[in-house]
Amino acid sequence: MCAVLMFSHSDNPRSRLRLRHTILRMKQEDAVDRLVRARIRGLRLAMGWSLDDLAARCYLSPSTLSRIETGHRRIGLDQLTAIAQALGASLDELVESAGDEDVVIRPQHDEERGRTLWTLNRQDGPNGFTVARIRLTQPASRRPDAQKVHPGRDWMTVLSGTVELLLAERVVIVETGQAAAFSTMVPHTFGAVDGPAEILTILDHDGRRTHLEVGEGE
Repeated sequence: MCAVLMFSHSDNPRSRLRLRHTILRMKQEDAVDRLVRARIRGLRLAMGWSLDDLAARCYLSPSTLSRIETGHRRIGLDQLTAIAQALGASLDELVESAGDEDVVIRPQHDEERGRTLWTLNRQDGPNGFTVARIRLTQPASRRPDAQKVHPGRDWMTVLSGTVELLLAERVVIVETGQAAAFSTMVPHTFGAVDGPAEILTILDHDGRRTHLEVGEGE
């Protein structure tokens, strides 16, 4: 069944605007509704559960759950809460909009230090951690002010090439496939040896500010 909406030139512009907003809101709600149903089905299948398995865990009949997944039944808040708990998800996770955020991780170039970095994951706040991939093209600087000190610990693993890690007076060579972890209260810096190298590193708040923010220098 379809409905045809017709307007004459004498229609009130405000009425047309309200109707346009109503239609847009309905479309947005439909999109979220479809997304929620797809997430329920996707999580269920990812856990290897049949309709019967999930239905038993959220105290619904398999036929009711099937109609919810396929869009033939409206989802009540009590049903959605039970389904979310059974799937180990929160209500926010189930109903969060898909969004249009940029999913491409673009590199940042720091020509002065000869580094290119990709921030793979970032948790803000004083207790947050950042996971980053860094491509090094220059050796570790021997300038007196190159080695930095900050609270916490740094961790890195070498994906390719060889990395030179300077820890105060120590020189540590880290080869491909090896990892290093050290207290960052020790003056430190790092760079490539005999050609480019790539590392994967996990840094706390202070480590991110020291090593990842372009222009901070080492």
